[in-house]
Amino acid sequence: MSTAARLVQYVVVNGEIAKTWPKGAVIAQCCHAVSAVAHLYAADPDTVEYFKDIDNMHKVVLEAPDADKLLGLGEVLKQNEIEHKLWIEQPENVPTCIALKPYKKEDVQKYVKKFKLLS
Repeated sequence: MSTAARLVQYVVVNGEIAKTWPKGAVIAQCCHAVSAVAHLYAADPDTVEYFKDIDNMHKVVLEAPDADKLLGLGEVLKQNEIEHKLWIEQPENVPTCIALKPYKKEDVQKYVKKFKLLS
C-alpha cells in the first residue's frame, strides 16, 4: 500500500448549519476549508504525498453537533499541534467547518472519533 493510500483528510462540519443552510452553501464551506488547508500546508510531506494520487484521495466528512463543539475540536487540535483550518464564514462570523491537512488515520482518528458521519 502506498503512503498516499494510508492518508486521510478529515472535514468536520458544524451540524447546526448542516441542518439549516442550503446543501450547496454547506458544501461551499467545506470546499473553502479544504482549499485553504491545502494551500497552507502545500509543502508538508504528507500533503505532497496525498496529492500524488489525486484520483484516489480519501476524505471523511463528519458532523460536530454545534459551533461550540466545533470550536472545542479546534482547540484540541491546536493544543496537540494537529494542522488544520477552522473556516469562519464572514460577515456572519459563523464557524462552519474544520479541515485537517492529510494525516495517517492512526495519527488523528482519536481527535475526531466522537463525531458521526455527516448525513
